[in-house]
Parts: sequence; C-alpha cells; structure tokens
Amino acid sequence: MTAAVAAVDLGATSGRVMLGYVGHDELRLVPVARFPNNPVRVIDGLHWNILELYRNVVVGLASALREEPDVRSIAVDSWAVDYALLRGDRMLGTPYHYRDARTAAGVDATHALVGPAELYAANGLQFLPFNTLYQLAAERLEGGLEQADSLLLVPDLVNFWLTGARRAEVTNASTTGLLDVHTTEWNGPLIERLGLPRGILPPLVSPGSTVGTLLPAVADEIGAPRDLAVSAVGSHDTASAVVAVPATAGEFAYISSGTWSLVGVELDRPVVSEAARAAGFTNEGGVDGRIRFLQNVSGLWLLSESVRTWERGGEQIDLPTLISAAAAVTTPVSVFDAGDPRFIAPGDMPERIAQWCTEHGVAPPQTRAEVARSILESLADAYARSLEAAATLSGTRIRAIHVVGGGSQNALLCQLTADRTGLTVLAGPAEATAIGNVLVQARAQGIVAGDSSLEGLRALVARAYPPTRYTPGSR
Repeated sequence: MTAAVAAVDLGATSGRVMLGYVGHDELRLVPVARFPNNPVRVIDGLHWNILELYRNVVVGLASALREEPDVRSIAVDSWAVDYALLRGDRMLGTPYHYRDARTAAGVDATHALVGPAELYAANGLQFLPFNTLYQLAAERLEGGLEQADSLLLVPDLVNFWLTGARRAEVTNASTTGLLDVHTTEWNGPLIERLGLPRGILPPLVSPGSTVGTLLPAVADEIGAPRDLAVSAVGSHDTASAVVAVPATAGEFAYISSGTWSLVGVELDRPVVSEAARAAGFTNEGGVDGRIRFLQNVSGLWLLSESVRTWERGGEQIDLPTLISAAAAVTTPVSVFDAGDPRFIAPGDMPERIAQWCTEHGVAPPQTRAEVARSILESLADAYARSLEAAATLSGTRIRAIHVVGGGSQNALLCQLTADRTGLTVLAGPAEATAIGNVLVQARAQGIVAGDSSLEGLRALVARAYPPTRYTPGSR
C-alpha cells in the first residue's frame, strides 16, 4: 500500500510544499506549492519575512490536503541557526537574517567568556559568526532577552504555530552551539557561562517523534483532520538532505549544494581535535544519532548574488545560458578563496571577486561567463580541499562523492568537482531535503516496507532517483 505525507521544506531563498508517496519499493514527490523567501531590510537590519513565509506554508498545506486528503503526517525543515523569541504565544519581533551584521559584537562577547578552543571542545561547531550563540550574545548586549520566555528555531516556530507545542528538534538544535557535542543535550554549564537564560530553550525531540497534532483552527483552515500529526524530522535541511543521499556502498562523502555547500562525511562519533577546529570543521547532529562532520563552504550564493547584481542594471540573466557560456570558456580563469568572509553579506559579488583577485596578484575575470566559470572553479577547488581534510581528520576513506540539492543539476560544477578531486561524482536527487523529510515521516508512520535503516532508506532513494555519474576528465 502506498501512503502520503506532506513535507514543508523552507530554504534560504525559497520554500516549497511537497506530497511524498511511499510504498513497497515506491518513492515519489509531487510538488504542490513553491514560493519565494525574500528577506526584508528595515532600519534595524535584515530580517526574515516569517509571517509571509508561514502564510505560504498554510496555503501550500491546504493545497496538499485538497490534492491528497489522506495525508498521514506533516513535517517541516528549514535552514539553521535563526530563531524567534517569544513571550507566551507572542513573537517578540521578526527573526533576524543570519547575514545581518549585528553578530560581530556577539562574537567578541562570547569569546571573552569562553575561548574558541574550549568552545569547540564543548559544542564541536565550526566558527561561523552567525551561529545562534553569537546572535544570542548580541541579543543579550542589546537587552533583547529580558522579555523572552522561549526561543524557537525557524522550523520549531512553524511547528509551534501549527500545533501549539514548543519543542526543539535535535539536528537543528545542534547548530546553535548550545548542545553538548557528546550527549546532544542542552549544555547547561556552557549556557550559564555565556550568561544566557537556560529557561528559554525548549525540550529536545528526535527525528521520527511526534511534535503534536494540528491546532483546531489550523486544521480547519487547511482542511485536515484535527488529529493529523506534525512529526519531527531532520529539521535542519542538511540533515534531511543527507538522509536522501543515494549511497549503496560505504566510504562516501556528500556535498549538499545550494545557497551554501555542506561538504563532509557521516560519522558515528564527533571529531573535536584541535586540528579539526583549526581546519574549520563542524560536528552537527544527523538522523539516527549520526554525526555530520563537515565544512560550511560558500555555495551557489556567489553565483545567484552575481546574477542579482547584473540584473539591477535592468538586464535579465538566463542562468542556463550563463552556465553554458561558462562551460565554453577555454582560457584559464582565476581561482579565489570562496570562503573569504567578504563574500558572506549581500552585495556586488563580481566586484568583490575582482578585489580579491587584485589583492592576491591574479587576473580578475572580465566577462560574465568568466565570472561564472571562476565561481564554479573556485567552489570545486574548495570542495576538493574540504574533502581531503575531512578524510584526513576523520580517518575515513572516500571512494565517491554524492552531490545532492539544487547544485546537483549544475553539470559543469559536478564535472569540475570530479576533475579537481579525482573521484567519481554521483549527482542527485535535486530535492534531497524534501525526500529525506518524507522518508523519516514515512518510517515513523510505519509505511516503509523492508529495511528502514538509513542504509535501507538510501537504497530506496537510489532506486527511485538514480544519480548521474561524472568521472574525472570525462568532459
């Protein structure tokens, strides 16, 4: 028997609602709704338009229930680190965007209390200036925590509005910097040392558990039964994406390629050595207690922000045409450090790339095709360096690289990655996050036939969505 679940997948640039059908050797997605996720800049900084995002979620779920009335459950995943503060049921302001500049003071304030090395030993996280604990330090300095009695990360906030239940799903909570990397529980002593209120952090839940059932008003609005369950999945979108890596053998690495590129390997236990910290590796929670040992590498944000810059001049850029032109570039282009902090904030990316090249004595790309090729070469180079380090630091061997997410559809990037790593690249599925969300729900509902381990789920993905193979030097 085939059964359906509904997946809400919220990315940093767009959101979607999908119906997922799972049965005996069957796995398929039906897109129901897609909508933009555009931040808003106001006088105090850059914010997420979270109410508009939630409105689109509700409209999308209503469409899903009209198309498939017998949905078994709903689950939400999203990007990490960002949150809302609440007092009672009221949100105390619109969530800040992680690219807002306010966190600089929070970094200094945090490291004055707990040094970077000690912090890494406690939480295992790569230093990123927008990690939740730095955002909360900035809130503390501004007095923004005084009225709050709860904090909810973005997917947990959507779940709260759907069910009324305040919970923190553990894979996303692992990105806050406030979990103990070994126990995956809230780290009370660390939270106290940072001067943060422990009481605002909700109880933790694991993927596969039930968050709650729909509030009556929500159920009526979307046309669902009032006892319809909202499930916890890998609510950090990368955690769900890694579930859907179609690996049929061990010794693989993954690249979840989208706005960001999450590049790493899956482990049974964290690696918190000083060498791992110095190399910028993070240990984030995965489904079934796995560890995602990875680096956050700048992703296709560099390309999309370049396109936005060019389009502000009034010209429309066709991305497939641009990528084709980049593939046709035959002269060498400069490879820049895609992880340079100057590339984090929105702005004129081609100009910043040119500045980096000039500062480092290399020729800046001149044409738009050269800029695009330079970005993709630089990302592939960053992937190669990250994967080599991941293998060395974790003591694992990598035989193949799985690229999932939107970047898996970029054939030039996949081929360049194969060329620079010397390894086979297996690309797809593009909707890995939604697929992982669906599979964890389906398993919780008992509708996965046969092997329901992570390996069994991945074998199902491989059969339903065979990846595209890229071998080194085959272009």
